[in-house]
Amino acid sequence: MKIQERSAQVWPLLAFAAHNRQLLSYDLVSKLTGMPAVGLGAVLEPIQSYCLLKALPPLTVLVVNKGTGMPGAGFLASDVPRQTSSVFEHDWLAASPPSPEQLADAVRELPSNANG
Repeated sequence: MKIQERSAQVWPLLAFAAHNRQLLSYDLVSKLTGMPAVGLGAVLEPIQSYCLLKALPPLTVLVVNKGTGMPGAGFLASDVPRQTSSVFEHDWLAASPPSPEQLADAVRELPSNANG
């Protein structure tokens, strides 16, 4: 399965977490999706790129390290508390999630992994 297909699977999970005003640890996302926690940064990048291109709040801010409660090093936005609040306020369930193709296009247009 391609990264953008995995990203498309994670989007609804993050949208639901935002709707419920919840943060998700990398470990929990790994358990819920069957994806290794170590590789989740690559899966989150297409979502981050899409949000940046579409001027959406950074949905990936919800995935945090268990010990620090902060997003991983690949997360680009600053002022995490303000960004988290903006994600909680957005109505993610009002629109359809992006397709794998839209997510792949977003990364091609705007790579966004701070580690890569």
